Amino acid sequence: MRGLGSPRGPEFVTPTVVATLPQDPPQKGAPPKGRLLVAAALVAALTGAAAGVAGARLSEGSEPAPAAALPRVAPAPSAGLSGLSATAARVLPSVVSVETGGGGGSGFVVDGRGHILTNAHVIRGSDRATVVLNDGRRISARVIGEDDDEDLAVLEVDYPRELTPATLGRSGDLAVGDQVLAIGSPLGLSGTVTAGIVSALDREVRLGSARRTAVQTDASINPGNSGGPLVNARGEVVGVNTAIASGRGGGNIGIGFAIPIDRAAPIAERIIRN
Repeated sequence: MRGLGSPRGPEFVTPTVVATLPQDPPQKGAPPKGRLLVAAALVAALTGAAAGVAGARLSEGSEPAPAAALPRVAPAPSAGLSGLSATAARVLPSVVSVETGGGGGSGFVVDGRGHILTNAHVIRGSDRATVVLNDGRRISARVIGEDDDEDLAVLEVDYPRELTPATLGRSGDLAVGDQVLAIGSPLGLSGTVTAGIVSALDREVRLGSARRTAVQTDASINPGNSGGPLVNARGEVVGVNTAIASGRGGGNIGIGFAIPIDRAAPIAERIIRN
């Protein structure tokens, strides 16, 4: 088990084929050759004129063939986002990246007074951090307290009006199979949203310095997701992403764990009060 803190086409020309026809011998009683030539000239002239007129008419009335149109999907009606897109849009303004001298992770705003909840292992050894908002703004924050046993910590910024609080839900209302989103900054990629389901409830794992129960999910979480929120389909925070079971390569294998918000929220409240 490991924490998630940072460390343009060819032209084709049809060839003209010229056929040479054999000459017929002169016939008896045939008109003199001169008359034949004059008649032939008149026929040729008339035929050419007619062809010219017909050609002109064709040219005037014709238009280039339209380009073949590939099938397209009909434009979607102009409407607001729905489903998980709407959920992500609602929560993203509340999620921050947390940067310290020793690494980083994620966090989310829990109230309107400038408090941000994250994992203790994200800020361990630091009393100050920089939080990067979803719009790219950077704000200095101080660590006001942490609980190593529960792997939780709270940061505070001086300008709370810059922050958008998240809505906290109830992890006790979760059921296996519920859709969830994990939001954070895996590998420094801020504002990353991944989707999955609740894989298990009350899974016993080692969190921080003790064994605790956690919400298990297959939503992809990786180093840097630590401290970010796990949210339900309504956009309510139901857990704090904190650890993964990883293979030899150290990346996500579809088994992640979040501290239930029903346990994390009271701890955050206690840290803020004290």
